[in-house]
This record gives sequence, C-alpha cells and structure tokens, in this order.
Amino acid sequence: MEQYLEYFYQISQIPHGSGNTKEISDFVMSFAKEQNLKYRQDAANNIIIIKGASEGFQDHPGVILQGHLDMVAVKEPEIAFDFTKDPLQLTTEGDFLKAKGTSLGADNGIAAAMMLAVLADDSLCHPRLECVFTTDEEIGMLGADAMDMSDLESRYMLNLDSDEEGQFVISCAGGARCRIHLPVSWQQVKGKRLRLELTGLTGGHSGMEINKNRGNGILMIGELLRKLQARQPLCIAELHGGFADNVIPSSCCVTLVAAPEEGWEPLLMQLSKEILSVYQETEPEISLQWYWKQSAAETACVEPEVSGRLLWLLENIPNGVQAMSSEIPGMVETSANLGTIRLTKAGFELVTAPRSALDEANEQLIRAITGFTEEAGGEIHITGEYPGWPVVKDSLLQKIVTEAYEELTGEKAVVKAIHAGLECGIFSRRIPGLEIISFGPNLYDIHSAKERMSLSSAERTWQLLIEILKRI
Repeated sequence: MEQYLEYFYQISQIPHGSGNTKEISDFVMSFAKEQNLKYRQDAANNIIIIKGASEGFQDHPGVILQGHLDMVAVKEPEIAFDFTKDPLQLTTEGDFLKAKGTSLGADNGIAAAMMLAVLADDSLCHPRLECVFTTDEEIGMLGADAMDMSDLESRYMLNLDSDEEGQFVISCAGGARCRIHLPVSWQQVKGKRLRLELTGLTGGHSGMEINKNRGNGILMIGELLRKLQARQPLCIAELHGGFADNVIPSSCCVTLVAAPEEGWEPLLMQLSKEILSVYQETEPEISLQWYWKQSAAETACVEPEVSGRLLWLLENIPNGVQAMSSEIPGMVETSANLGTIRLTKAGFELVTAPRSALDEANEQLIRAITGFTEEAGGEIHITGEYPGWPVVKDSLLQKIVTEAYEELTGEKAVVKAIHAGLECGIFSRRIPGLEIISFGPNLYDIHSAKERMSLSSAERTWQLLIEILKRI
C-alpha cells in the first residue's frame, strides 16, 4: 500500500466530522513530534508543520501545502453509525475506495494523507514546506478564518481540496451561512401520528452539484405539505431534514397528527405521484413512504397558522441556481442551498448557504433571504462568511503545475474557476502576493453516503504532487 493510503486509513479510524477535530488534530501533532518537525497547533485545532528544504533546494521559494482535517459526516438513514466515536469502514470496489454506508471523507482526508506522506519521506526533492492542516472548513472555513498566518513565509500554495483530476482551480466563490429561526406556538391535538419519509435522493455538494437538477428533500416535503394543507387539516408534530448546509438534502421526514378516516391514503398517493414524477430521471432511487403510528391521547403540534408561515417561507426562499456567469460559459455565478431544517421546542431551525463569485451578488442574495425570513415572522443570523478567491493573472505557479501535469499524463490541463468555496480565498486575502492553485484526484458524490475516490487517480495525483515540488 502506498504510504499516503496508509495515512488515509489511519485518518479514517479517527472520528473527524466538522466540529469534532481535536482528536484528529492531536494525531497530526503526534506525527510531527515523531518526525522531529517544527509544528504549531492553535486553539481552533489548526496545525502547521514546517519541513526544511531538501539538499540543493534551499534557495528555492517555499511552498504551502494545504488541506482541511474535517469531513462532512453523512450516512444512509438505515445505518447505525455514530460519527463521534465509530471508525469509518473502508472498502474497495474495482478502482474505487468507499466507506460502508457513510461518506468517505476523502474530501479532504486525502489532502492530509498526502501531506503526511510528503513530510515523512526524506527521499523527496522539495523546497521549504509549510504544511497547513485547517479545521471546520465544511461549516464555514472556521479554522482558516481563525488562523494566525503571519509566520507563513511561502510564495506559492498548493491547495489539495479539488475533486476532478486534470482540472486546476484558480478562482472560487465566496459565501456565508444563514441560520433562520421561526418561533412556534404549540397546541395539543388528538389523533394518530402519520409519518412521512422522503428518502433516496442523490444529494451531493451544494456548490459542485447545484446545477444538476437534484431534488431538495426539504423543499419537496414543503411542497407536499402545502398541497395537503389545501385539502386536509395539517398538524405538524415533528420535522427534520438534511445533514449540513452545504449538502443538498437527500432526505426529509415529517410527522403529522390526523384522523385516518379523513381520506389521507388516496390523497397521499395522488400527491406523491405528482411530486415524484418531476424527478424520475434525475432521482431514480427517490422514495416517499408513509405509515400510521398509534399515539397517546394528545400530541403537541405546531399551531396551523405558524405551520402556514413556514410553508410560505419554504415556497419563496431563494434556492438553487440564481444566476449563471456572464464571463465563464456554463459556470454558476450565484446560488443558494437550503441544507437543513429541524423542529425544536423553540421553533423551526433552518440553515441555508448562499454563494456567489461576486461579493455584491452574494450580499443581494442574503438580503433577499433575510426579507423572506422576516416576512414569515422569523429571525436570521449570518455566520461563516468567507471571501471569494480572485484570479491571479500571469501566475508562474500555474505554468509550473499545468506543464508538469501535461508532461506526466499527455493530457491537456484544464484551468478553471469553480462555484464551490475554498479556503484559498482566506489565504489569498491574508497573504498578499501569494500564488495559489488547487487540484486533487477524482472524487465522486462527495458530501453523500455514496462518496468514492478513484485509486488510480489518487496515484497519478500523488506523482504529480511530487513532480511539482521538484520543479518548484
């Protein structure tokens, strides 16, 4: 097994979902101690490890290698798995590395693994290395935002957080998180509990897959509830959907209280057919199931007037592609993703993630989301704002990287901007003059339980990384 894959396996055995990065950070710190390398760990669990240049490369410009330690923790609904303590169960299927029933965490564990392998291998040729392992990238780039970068000396940076081999990213969108609270009032209702479960949607990364017409489970349940509300009394007792704000929701579940004799069965069959038919081609595994559960004499439900305001908000809140780029054909310029919804005792809690390559467009989108929220009687809190990453013209690093790729593979390198957010924007803003490029191996269905990595692509990416360091 290649050394970087061995490190990836070790990483996969340590819980490292976003917000739970102390153990994985300490693992990297222990590695630095064992290798007798200079390191710095901060209060946000970020780690910087320094390795001096190899013989003959002391006068070459230094390089930052960068990736994040946290992963999006997503599992199949039927899988019993605790991301705070259970190790991932890795498996191979042909050329693909996967995890059984959960996300793989190759976004961005493969970056951490390759950086550790570079640091551990004294036979490699490279300039001075500053390996930066950030945390909580997936929930707002919190680690990078909190990091003191004043002691970083490098002129170049290789970000290893891309997911298409041969696609080299030189610019990305900025974004934020909008946390919405809609207060509720409750009433006691008699009747049976009707459970509706929408599952089987593809989901995926809300930046990379937002333009692929994938169903949003929360909005689909909202549409179903609006149609039901127009024909039958509606009493919501439970509601939850989605895994993270930057993941297109692949499931959503709601519990209503109703009387079975009111003709719900034929109505549900009719409405489910209407809603699911829209996504038959793009969502082949979509499923809407319902069943009755006996309840106590009375169940606490949200008052219908409040439920109506929620459903109005779900119908009107901006979601999906809002604008396409006028400069780059086929590129999404502005979008939003309603990623999670939860009904708590205090109210409905929603999180949506606006993105845009243009700061002003993102600000306008946030104002629109705020306006609809306040119209529905809710409150909004903006967190996790991160800047876009502008293109650096005439970049020498870009020339070095793309030439190395083309000579190694015989393939033409594709240089592009992406709609997803990368930490490169924060590094670019904090370190003036820093040239950055992002690349990585082929990853598929990231931020979902179907996430997988091409092993052959990972090997080519590893060889490319070694060659780039030699050429710099």
